[in-house]
Amino acid sequence: MAPPAPASALHRHQSSLEGILEFSSQPPLDPAHRASAKRRFDQIINHFESEGIRPGRDKYDRVKLVSLTYDHSTSEKSKDRLLAAFFAFAGLSITADEDINFEDPTRQDELRASLDNFADYLFDNFFLPLKASTKKTPQPSPASHSAVTSMQRQGHIFAGTPERIANLRGACLIRDRYRCVISHKFDQAEALKRFGLQRRGQGEACDQDGQLLAGQRFEPLEVAHILPHSLTQLDSRGELNASKEAALAILNMFDDGAAHLIEGIEIDRPGNALTLTQPLHTYFGDFNIFFKPEGTVPHRYHIETFLPQGFTYDVPVTRTLFLTEERNIDPPSSRLLAIHCAIAHILYLSAAGDYIDDILKDADEYGIRHDGSTELSRLVGLHLNNWAGSQAHGNVIV
Repeated sequence: MAPPAPASALHRHQSSLEGILEFSSQPPLDPAHRASAKRRFDQIINHFESEGIRPGRDKYDRVKLVSLTYDHSTSEKSKDRLLAAFFAFAGLSITADEDINFEDPTRQDELRASLDNFADYLFDNFFLPLKASTKKTPQPSPASHSAVTSMQRQGHIFAGTPERIANLRGACLIRDRYRCVISHKFDQAEALKRFGLQRRGQGEACDQDGQLLAGQRFEPLEVAHILPHSLTQLDSRGELNASKEAALAILNMFDDGAAHLIEGIEIDRPGNALTLTQPLHTYFGDFNIFFKPEGTVPHRYHIETFLPQGFTYDVPVTRTLFLTEERNIDPPSSRLLAIHCAIAHILYLSAAGDYIDDILKDADEYGIRHDGSTELSRLVGLHLNNWAGSQAHGNVIV
């Protein structure tokens, strides 16, 4: 058996954001090394998972967060990236073949510390900012039908965030037939507009299928990003800061190449957006509602929730998402919905989602506690790295 790695290497916490970024261009593992790395990864996970959330030491289940992130990776290449990052945090060679040695108590403690550090890295650079920044997509007035049609036909690149979001709202309303894709309630503003035309003698107010609007259910509708707009928000120099780059690198651990689906202005394309009512937008943004593919029918999903019974009666439900007849507006991306679903399960099953909610709620209600219990460093990180949504806590962290 090879000699153990030095304690300093095992205990090393890669605080630099370069710790994960450097793995994005590594070649995939060959089958033998992949099997060996997975076996040794499982040995570490299985050894520590029985500890669960340790009172006084853990705010969420770190072991479960790491193992679930691996389990929800969609490809071998994505899983290879996570394994490479994990073994680097642990100071272990990913290509070694020997079993993990837990006999030395000091080494065991160092391995546990490395596992905790890796979990916190994923938490601080992906799960926390992602959940904290999904509270609300800006809602400028939707662009007109003609503007959206012109944009789709010409491939127009929107000029400025407000215009992009306005075009996105307009495109999603057209694609989704002015209905919430979950509740199927019709857009209140559009209904009022059509009833107004009816009063002026310009025909009966009908929906996109020619059915009378009278007697249908209406509610204000919003456009909801599947993955938040702030993921690709540039800094004052017009660049992605290191925190955003790290988050996108971790995103590729779920689905290799997924970051390219939302880079630049792609984040504001219809493939990354849904039309929802305001309450469902909030629940979806909080990762409390998620979409799971239903059978083999394209764009058909079973929509479920982690919310207690009584919070919403619109789910669970099975829906086939709307498509335009001309197919000139992209449907919601199945890959992005799968990533959203994976994140929702990881946050819920590891209790990391509850911990994030507690951090933000505590900051809003109490500010910085004198006993030091406020997660000040994490709140400061959200603010300094320009994660939208953290602005609500500006009175606490500025």
